[in-house]
Amino acid sequence: MNPDGGDDVWRADREPALDNLMVRILERDNLKRSWERVKSNQGAPGSDGMSLEDFPAYAREHWSEIRQSLIDGSYQPRPVRRVVIPKPRGKGERKLGVPCVIDRVIQQAILQVLSPIFESEFSEPSYGSRPKRSAHGAIRQVKTIVKMGYRYAVDLDLEKFFDTVNHDVLMSRIARKVTDKLLLRLIGRYLRAGVLVGGTIEATDWGTPQGSPLSPLLSNILLDDLDKELEARGHRFVRYMDDLVILVKSRRAGRRVMAKTSRYLTQKMKLKVNREKSRVVKVEDLQYLGFTFRGIRIFASEPAIRDFKHRLRGLTSRSWGVSMAERIERLNRYLRGWMNYFGISQHYSPIEELDGWLRRRMRMCYWKQWRRPRTRITNLLKLGTSRRHAFSTGLSRKGYWRLSKTLATQTGMTNEWLEQQGLLSIRHLWMKVQGYA
Repeated sequence: MNPDGGDDVWRADREPALDNLMVRILERDNLKRSWERVKSNQGAPGSDGMSLEDFPAYAREHWSEIRQSLIDGSYQPRPVRRVVIPKPRGKGERKLGVPCVIDRVIQQAILQVLSPIFESEFSEPSYGSRPKRSAHGAIRQVKTIVKMGYRYAVDLDLEKFFDTVNHDVLMSRIARKVTDKLLLRLIGRYLRAGVLVGGTIEATDWGTPQGSPLSPLLSNILLDDLDKELEARGHRFVRYMDDLVILVKSRRAGRRVMAKTSRYLTQKMKLKVNREKSRVVKVEDLQYLGFTFRGIRIFASEPAIRDFKHRLRGLTSRSWGVSMAERIERLNRYLRGWMNYFGISQHYSPIEELDGWLRRRMRMCYWKQWRRPRTRITNLLKLGTSRRHAFSTGLSRKGYWRLSKTLATQTGMTNEWLEQQGLLSIRHLWMKVQGYA
């Protein structure tokens, strides 16, 4: 890194005593790439309170001593900062661990060296946090297996996976390919660095914190043993991080596979299987990564559609006191993000329904913003509404939602007019993803 001008922070004399992997991790080019990735990912401060903006000055002053502590094995990672975010539909909370900026840079540098070493041996059905792979690839692979006649799914739920990873088991898996004791010790220290909850540091004897650059790779290293076991048994399966589904041809086979796989996970890998949530279902009843499967077609799941509508309702709330321009900007940002993921759904009817519903919500917002009857009448007339309908609607005491679907509001605030204000069409976004536009 050359943090925004000044001397090259990462420059240092060669250390011939270093093991080869640590040499590569501490190479200037690797550290530069690491800092650029951390900077582009943004992120909040960790437990030390240091922001990304403050880090370059800190690195210029302290990197030499930090590097030396990494070389001599005395470096002590700081605890991660606990952040709790709610899960969709009120289904509990997700605990994240936010590392300090310096530890994000070091972990990213380690990741860039270790990832190619392990990546070449990961199994084909693993799709999470891997180069040129995605959740969409996992969904399409499930579809491919279903087309081959596998009509039942073993939906295995790993209970609090990231919080329950056994450190000894994980480190033994890493040590199969990494012999650098200095690096192994550093990774172990990251796992045991602790977590800052409120003002108290709690021990982390188990787990790998979600939110750290290394966590996805470490999870894949651990679960690759499961992948290899399932492949050896000849199973058809797809795994996206800890989300695993095994496809079988009968319910009976599914029960047998679930029992054997659960036993392997608990006995060999020391992981917990949530037996209440794990189940054998027909493919039509499977919900995987937010999608369901109808025959060979991919649909966004009903909970995903409900969450989408709930979020849109919040962004079009009458009580949200922002300008319409800002509201539309926030809406469009959310619509693009949602459609980038769920746009592969082949179910058109909810798309059409939501498109019309959102436009009606926006008409309601404009109606609320115009407030006074005179303003409403004037604006409707400017938009081409007939005088009779403009006055009857503008003077009406009916509710905002009811008036958002009148002849006056629909002929005035047409779909084209809403588009001119900048509002994106859900339908058009979906058609673009589907390749129709």
